[in-house]
Amino acid sequence: QVQLVESGGGLVQAGGSLRLSCAASGRTSSILGMGWFRQAPGKEREFVAAISWVGSKTYYTDSVKGRFTVSRDNAKNALYLQIHSLNPEDTAMYYCAANSNYELALKGRSYHYWGQGTQVTVSS
Repeated sequence: QVQLVESGGGLVQAGGSLRLSCAASGRTSSILGMGWFRQAPGKEREFVAAISWVGSKTYYTDSVKGRFTVSRDNAKNALYLQIHSLNPEDTAMYYCAANSNYELALKGRSYHYWGQGTQVTVSS
């Protein structure tokens, strides 16, 4: 089992920045890839970014390219999402996820483990 706990969300003004963190614990040696997803009120959960647990492979959904940066610190068992130029459309609950099968997975069903989420609210 892997446990994931997100932090770093909050209320920010449009144009601002945030750094989300995800702390992983448990059988982290089983992780092959991790990702960030978000879900806005009344909308389906959507993929944001993915990163391989080993190496430097990353992947982003088109709408966040150039503004979001995913990174990880294996020594700390931590995943991060740096967000710049926030806009109200980024308002959502952000979730980190981990899986043991794929280095880069874009679909939620590929992930076995999920955090409880951290809320990001962007005011205009």
